[in-house]
Amino acid sequence: MEPVNFEQIHSTTWIENLAIDEINMEESGMIQFHDHLNMDKMLEESSIEFVEQLKERFEIYSAKFNEYRSEKSKQIKIFKISNTVNDFMLFRNSLKMVVARRTPSIISIGFLSNSGGLYAAKLSFQDDSNEKIHEIKAQVGAFNRINWMFQGRDVDIDSMARHYITEFVKNSAR
Repeated sequence: MEPVNFEQIHSTTWIENLAIDEINMEESGMIQFHDHLNMDKMLEESSIEFVEQLKERFEIYSAKFNEYRSEKSKQIKIFKISNTVNDFMLFRNSLKMVVARRTPSIISIGFLSNSGGLYAAKLSFQDDSNEKIHEIKAQVGAFNRINWMFQGRDVDIDSMARHYITEFVKNSAR
């Protein structure tokens, strides 16, 4: 039986940061006992991580889609939005899908056409949403666990990425 790779199961970034913070504290002489309870800092880190995970999935799906759509004009392109931490957009056939961290606790996703129209992805076959964007919101739970929610429900990032990339491809095919 192969040994379990703990990092594949759980992120260890938090414990690495804890060790680095302690080293910095020893070197600077400044002690921050309650910094780990700073909700703004936790939300900022969580939203950056969430958007990065979403972007990674879009990059994987876009690369696979582009393998089949070898014609450059039909491919999906991903761009970083300048002057932001990790906001990005997908572009294809004059349609943009923008993923942006509006606040540390709100991530917005919306489609923007060259004609200036801003709209949200459909959620069901009958959906004629008047929404301009979707908002994914952070909810802080017990022990400062941050859950990302859409319309009051937990978000599964894989399902979310599949839904948005599908909506983007279908809408940009026109």
